[in-house]
Parts: sequence; structure tokens; C-alpha cells
Amino acid sequence: MLLPIFDNEPDQRVREIQRKREGYLYGRSLLGNTSHYPEGLLGDAMSMEHQQRWYEEAQTLKDAVYGEAGMAYMAVAQAGGIQQLSDYQKLYDNQWLTSAPDGVSEGYLANFTSDLLFSMERLSANPYSVHRLHPTASPLPFDVDEDIVATLTGWNLRTLHRNGHLFFVDHSYQSRYPTAEGKYTDATMAYFYIHPRTSEFLPLAIKTMADLVYTPLDRPNEWLLAKAMFNQNDLFAGQILHLANSHAVGEIVHLAALRTMSDKHPVMALLHRLMHQVYAVRPIANLILFNSTDGLFDQSFAITNLGVRQFATEFYPSAGRFQSNYFYSDLLSRGLLNCTYGPPLKHFPFFSDASTIHTSIRRFVASFVHAYYPSPRFLALDHELQSWIAEATLHAGVLDFPASPLTSHAVLIDILSHLAYLNSVSHNVLNGAELFQVSGTLPLHPAALYHPPPTTKGAHDINIMKYLPPLQESIQHVSLVAFFGPTFSDKERMLVDMFAGEEVFGRGSLEGVRVAARRFKREMMAFSKEVQGRRLDAGGMWGGMPFVWRALDPVGVPYFLNV
Repeated sequence: MLLPIFDNEPDQRVREIQRKREGYLYGRSLLGNTSHYPEGLLGDAMSMEHQQRWYEEAQTLKDAVYGEAGMAYMAVAQAGGIQQLSDYQKLYDNQWLTSAPDGVSEGYLANFTSDLLFSMERLSANPYSVHRLHPTASPLPFDVDEDIVATLTGWNLRTLHRNGHLFFVDHSYQSRYPTAEGKYTDATMAYFYIHPRTSEFLPLAIKTMADLVYTPLDRPNEWLLAKAMFNQNDLFAGQILHLANSHAVGEIVHLAALRTMSDKHPVMALLHRLMHQVYAVRPIANLILFNSTDGLFDQSFAITNLGVRQFATEFYPSAGRFQSNYFYSDLLSRGLLNCTYGPPLKHFPFFSDASTIHTSIRRFVASFVHAYYPSPRFLALDHELQSWIAEATLHAGVLDFPASPLTSHAVLIDILSHLAYLNSVSHNVLNGAELFQVSGTLPLHPAALYHPPPTTKGAHDINIMKYLPPLQESIQHVSLVAFFGPTFSDKERMLVDMFAGEEVFGRGSLEGVRVAARRFKREMMAFSKEVQGRRLDAGGMWGGMPFVWRALDPVGVPYFLNV
């Protein structure tokens, strides 16, 4: 690994980059109008290689999922099928032991009706949908009966808002998306709040397309259905958001680097490590998940693949912004961290875990950058690095990428740390094994409703079962969720080993970088030990919620965009 100023064969290096510029071209976007996908002689070959490797590595997991799906169906059918809410637990009891060995999070199935569990998912399983309403800049999106608000909170809605206690999630945009025949969805919006007395983060109200407002004071099944409808929207949003905010972003930044840097460049080597077989996912998703005839997504989700593409197109202009979505910048902008107009969150499991990993990533990247660039002068003299920064904005079209020229270590550290964060933390919170553990778990996370949403409420309690997936559809749902977990080959490419490859330790690597890589692994092993040791306490709680969240165990999640 050599910076260009130290390469004794500069002409060969120039020819290599020219060949790459001619062979890696910016092609059309896949899955909506997001970032370019590689084309050209080299781009096509790379794509096919990544796809072939993905198919080979996924085959064992696919076989396990399909085999265990049949066994789970027979076990549940023989136990009487799914007749009531508690029967959904049969889907998971002693099932999916190979394809999803970590199972459902401890405490989740026992407490799935809990309001605290429901609200704390916004601060763990999908922390990307929620934001705090600013007292003056954010108007109230909908009203809630003041007597109900007072009973639940002790305050009225406007006082909650004025004091920075009120949070909001908006999925009303999903009303625009096409749905499959026989499947239904709502398009909900919801309030959450910090309780003035206990400081717990709790749900306040859910509003539907029919202009119905549900609260925890409604009849039990009505409120459960409202939570299920919201979770359905949130599940869809999280799944497709991750394509726009991690895959589409990581790919295009890497593609710009392919066209401007030699493979001998240390930054290029690190990017190759982070972007392992990254170009497999979008074309394969087009073929097996999001096709119009027999796509696995359309088989389970109410919103069709056309809605997927529409969502990706609509959200990429915000989800795909590079600097705005830096870890701390994003949380600050949504009022979830260091808020100046409201109280802090008492518990924030996502931030607690993600910040631990992000700190270690950034510490390694800082060592890497300072090792290869002892002073800003080395940055200025690296014409390949500077070409990459310019290319990303001018030709690749990366949104909100740092400006050219790059003059400080801090900016390069930001760029590389963010790419590593997107691949590992952000991707695995919204996708991967976490889906099976929490955010895709039945009965209250259906991908589709099987009866039209209510248009009235309050006269009598409802039969919630007619809205939820029957046995066959439930097996199909769990199978799809299990398939998003790590493949068995991925076990060798977990977050704990993010910086352990030849790309870091290979020929030309620097001792300071190798020391930093070993330190990163020690830190991640120690963090993994803490995560794996988590249990519910005597009161049935962990981290301020009634289930144990282990989605970011460094030994259990891949460091790359695996699916």
C-alpha cells in the first residue's frame, strides 16, 4: 500500500487509473431513482462476481430457512394453528434454530403488548423514524382529546409540546403507495412523549388514514391493532430506508473511489475492505425480492415493489445526504441528543450501543489517517485522494459530500468513519438479524393486514385476529425475516473483524495501523462480552425497557452491507 507520492512507478499507476475510469462507468440507478449503479466492462464484471459469490454464500442459509419453515408450519398446525394472539409464540418456540440461532429477544414475546416496549422500539430497533417536535418551529400535526392527554400525562398536549416533551413519527406518506390484492395497510402517524413525572418514553396517540385517533385508553384490541398498523408502516419504512441510506450511499462513494484511486492506495484498500461484495445486493434484490411476478417482498408485504421504488426515490434526497446523516449530526438534528428545548431521554439503547462502536471506529480511522498522512501537506500532495473528493460530488453525484479540496485530517476521518458506521451500525439496526429479534416479530409487526383497516372505533372491541396474518402467511413472513440474517459465511466477516483483513495488515501496511486494528478488535470483543451478558433484571427490565436488545453485538453482525 502506497500513497502516490511514494510510488516509484507513477506511470503504471496513471495507466491503471485510466483503465479503471474507462471500465467503471456510472450506470442507471437500481430500485428507484437513487445513486448510480456501476456499468462498463469492469463494472459489469465486478457486479457479476459479487452476485455469484453472494448466491453461493446464501445458499446454505436459504436451505436452512426453507427446511425450518416446513418444520415450523407442521409444529404450529399440529398444536392447533393460530387462533389467538398467544398462538403466535408457537412460531418461535424451538423453531428456526439454525437459520436464526439468536432467536427473538429475551422478554419480547412475553411483553409484546406492553406500551413501554412499543415506544422503546423507537429508541432501539428503529431509531430513524422518530424526531422531537420543536416548540416553535414544529406545529402540532394532529389533535388529541385533552381529557385523554391529561389522564395519561398530567399535562395537556400544548404543554407537552411547549416543554419539548413531545415526539412524532409520520408514516402518512404511505397512503400514496400501491398495495397488493388481498393485503391492506394504513398510513399512520404517532405521538410519543417523555412523561413529566417518571421520564419514561411512552406512546400517546396513533392517527390513521380514516382520521381515527387511538390512545392507550381505548379498548385493548383497538389499541393493539393501532400499534400493529403503526409497526407495519415502520417495518416497511425501515427496510427500504436502509437501501437508500446505506447501500445507495456506500456504493456510490466507493464507485467514485474506484475511478480515481489506484488499488495500491491505502484508502482504496480500506474501502475495498468495507465494501465487500457490496454490488450484489441491489441487482439481486431486483430479481428475487422486488419483482412484480413472484418477488419475496410482494409475497409478504402489503405495499408492492412499485411502492418500494417510489419510497426510495422520495427519501433518497434526505436519507442519502452524506454529512447531514453523520451519527451525531443526525441525532442532534432530530432532537434526540443534547436537546436544548426539552429534557434528555432517560434511556436511549441505540445511542448507548452505537456510540460505543462509533467511538472505536473513529479511533481506528484517526490512527489510520494520521499514520499515512503525518501532516496536512501529505493530504494536499495526494492527487488521487483529492480526485476522489472532487469526483464524488462533480461526477458521482453524492449528496452533501465534503467539499473539494480536502485540507484537514478531520474531514477524511469523518468520511471514512461514516462509511464504516453506515455499513455496520446503521445497516444492522434496520436490517439483518435484528428483524428476527425485534422489529419483524409477530404478531404486532405484520408486513400486511388481511382485512381493511377500521373506519370507525369505540362502539365495541374488535376481533384483532382477522387483521393479522394466518398460519401460512405467518410462516412466509418469518421465513423472509430469517433470510435477512447473516449467512454462515458471514460469520468470518463480523464487525469485530472489520479492520482485521489483508487490506489493513497486508504488504505496505504501517505498524501504527496494525496496532490500532488490534486495539479495535480488543474493544469490540470487550463490548460483545457486555452485550452477551445482558439479562432482564428482577423487575423484568433491561435498559429501561422490558426486553433485552442485542442487535449490535460486534460478534453477531457483519461489518459490510451483506443483504
